[in-house]
Amino acid sequence: MMVMEFKFHRVTAFEIVAPHVLQVWFEDKTSQQIDFAPVLYGEMFRPLRDLKLFEQVSIDPEVHTLVWPNGADFNPDMLHDWNKHAEEIHRSAAKFETVSV
Repeated sequence: MMVMEFKFHRVTAFEIVAPHVLQVWFEDKTSQQIDFAPVLYGEMFRPLRDLKLFEQVSIDPEVHTLVWPNGADFNPDMLHDWNKHAEEIHRSAAKFETVSV
């Protein structure tokens, strides 16, 4: 019987290092510096463009990921591998932006 192993990452700490940029640490002692500005589109994430709201980020104690008071959050596995998938994440996020007529 083949056993598949899944890795579930957990955010352990973060630091605000610039507007919309966080340094994020994980349980495996790795970290990512993530610029969230390019992905703040759509109903859930657009409000995070307001720095006062963005800086209210915290770590959810149950799911161990970054969360904001408006309910926005990111999958911790996506955060862990952000640099690997940044271009795809940015493209996907941009699809949620509505165009004004």
